[in-house]
Amino acid sequence: MAVPTIREILKKGSPDKGVAARGWIKTRRDSKTHSFAELNDGSCRESLQVIFSPENGDFASVLPALVTGAAVEILGDLVASPGAGQKIELAAKQVKIYGGCDPEKYPIQKKKTSDEFLRTVAHLRPRTNKYAAMLRVRSELAFAVHSYFRDNGFTYVHTPIFTASDCEGAGQMFTATAFDLTKLAGIPKNEAGEIDFSKDLFGKKVGMTVSGQMEGEALALALGKIYTFGPTFRAENSNTYRHCSEFWQIEPEMAFYELADDMDLAEDFIKSITKSVLEKCPSDIELFAKFVEPALMDNLRNILENKFERLPYAEAVKILEPVNDRFEVKVKWGVDLASEHERFLVEQHFKKPVMLHNKPKEVAAFYMKLEDDGRTVRGMDVLVPRIGEIIGASERENRLEVLEARMRDLKMKVEDYQWFLDLRRFGSVPHSGFGMGFERMMMLITGISNIRDVTAFPRVPGYAEF
Repeated sequence: MAVPTIREILKKGSPDKGVAARGWIKTRRDSKTHSFAELNDGSCRESLQVIFSPENGDFASVLPALVTGAAVEILGDLVASPGAGQKIELAAKQVKIYGGCDPEKYPIQKKKTSDEFLRTVAHLRPRTNKYAAMLRVRSELAFAVHSYFRDNGFTYVHTPIFTASDCEGAGQMFTATAFDLTKLAGIPKNEAGEIDFSKDLFGKKVGMTVSGQMEGEALALALGKIYTFGPTFRAENSNTYRHCSEFWQIEPEMAFYELADDMDLAEDFIKSITKSVLEKCPSDIELFAKFVEPALMDNLRNILENKFERLPYAEAVKILEPVNDRFEVKVKWGVDLASEHERFLVEQHFKKPVMLHNKPKEVAAFYMKLEDDGRTVRGMDVLVPRIGEIIGASERENRLEVLEARMRDLKMKVEDYQWFLDLRRFGSVPHSGFGMGFERMMMLITGISNIRDVTAFPRVPGYAEF
């Protein structure tokens, strides 16, 4: 018979005979006659209190091994607990030690430990209350993403990890190769002395995807509404609190959607998945609100209760220019708004989420639909408290001639994108989509301030441990 999880034991909450519980010792304290241990198996935030009483056995020989970090199975009886905040506790009768732990060397202790230190022991930090809660929330948030799109008629698709298409057009792709880079002399070169990728495994230069959008467009123009949810990679030497070299991205694409439809979907999506996690993970969210971000619940209520402000870029410039003295980067027409500008709009001016739309084409991606004014595009960013941009979205340029001209203006190799242009040649329709960084959504939900702490094993410049 399977041993119940501590979550199941606590949820049932009633006395029972002959119950086994497994997990790791969080703490142990001794009185004159009894010993008390907190046992946690990661299934929930709460621990099960275990009582070692001389009436139930002689535990003198085993107690010294029941230290923080030890992995054990305890068999006993669930009894009503006289202690505050807990209905039941486990009166131990037998103890099995799966794995001991040296308390002098074990880096996870009851005392408060810095996030910076915990990143150096990322293989052990999930055993802390904060990071176990983060991982449970991450799991529930991922499930909420899939549930939302399934309930709204989207088809889940998988787009390639290896790709020859640089969706962002910014050259921030990791190069993927089968060449043996330990033998540089053996790597084939062309007449110009450059690496000859035509001799590589894929017959051309390929990289790790920065976005599944382009392939997603092809699938949306056959299936109607699709989404992809997978890892993406940026070879950008950016050391900020909200950037990673490897992250997970949620990308829906919708045929027959214009920008206004895209904005409606993005707002509803954020509110829906936020509400779902609050309902499914109340205890873990309570931990973050108490120990990580005191304003967390106010921020999340703000998300749920307010209609997002729809703000044209031109209006944003008018709001920001009079307060330019507070910004490091001064605002004027044509400037790509930075995090400091985004957070001012959200946190101080409107005091609610903002959908910033119709920015200048000069600071927009090549695929965003050009407005009739020839100056702006039908693009949109969702801005939220503490983080700034959490979604980048646009109506895609569906006019072949306009898209080709835009690509040439940006000196892109149009011949490399003929398949993408085919989508405009054969049955083109208005279509839109967005990309959300999953880790940024995690930062919003938990109040955790650094993207390195909302994933188990972060990949950032200079750091690829574990």
